Amino acid sequence: MNAPLYAALFGTTIVAGLLLLVHAVRPHTPAVRPPRPRPRIVTAVARTSPRTRVTLAASTAAGLVLALVTGWVAAVVVVPAAAVGLPYLLAPPPAAAQIRRVEAMEEWTRSLAGVLGAGVGLEQALTATLRSTPEPIRPEVTQLVARLRARWDTETALRSFADDLDDVTGDLVAANLILAARRRNRSLSHVLHGVAESVAEDVASRRRVEAGRAKPRGSARLVTGFSLLVLVVLAITGDYVAPYGTPAGQVILLALLTAYAAGLLWMRRMAEGDPFPRFLGPQARASAR
Repeated sequence: MNAPLYAALFGTTIVAGLLLLVHAVRPHTPAVRPPRPRPRIVTAVARTSPRTRVTLAASTAAGLVLALVTGWVAAVVVVPAAAVGLPYLLAPPPAAAQIRRVEAMEEWTRSLAGVLGAGVGLEQALTATLRSTPEPIRPEVTQLVARLRARWDTETALRSFADDLDDVTGDLVAANLILAARRRNRSLSHVLHGVAESVAEDVASRRRVEAGRAKPRGSARLVTGFSLLVLVVLAITGDYVAPYGTPAGQVILLALLTAYAAGLLWMRRMAEGDPFPRFLGPQARASAR
């Protein structure tokens, strides 16, 4: 009596099994889910140095304790921001270190020109200058020599050397070395002497620019220090900052401090200036397309 029902179930099972067999044998690529982008705040924290992370964690804890003791919730934001931002506002700019690096490039270029003048090949000359390389660019030259000893292509190693220096003057030196590696020109020594003279003029011009920026930079540090002193005195007295103790007052206080800090950062940024654009490297190639 149930034979038709059994036959239908049996036939359905066979068809389903065949379909599953075809699906298992058929090649298919598994769907790859794109990685979820991390929040910007997580990316920014990951890029900071370990010392900055420790400072940020300690200042956040201090702000929490201060907020619990005094009732000023704004301290949770103000204390970490001051701990991270004040060293940047009061620290001298990295221009002096950059000038020392450019001077080191000039000295190294002259040394390389002298070695090449003795009839040595380019790769051998680069290796020979490692001992006399100035300290500011010694890691970059050491990495260049290591790549050449590892049988890297000379042009590829020189392009990586320019990326390690990350300076337009380094691009100038590397570009002349790349042309020499392509053409194997014996007059490279004279060319490098000319490059060294150009680098010396670049150093002199950078020193003049930094001398002109010294006054507004000192003014920015003076304003920052005076502002910090005034805010500390006003916070200690208590009478002036009493209206900011309310929730609405703390919101207004955070807005005013944010605007003031933005003004100080703007003054600092104006005193720093922008670096010269490079003409080698991936960014230069991307902008040329």
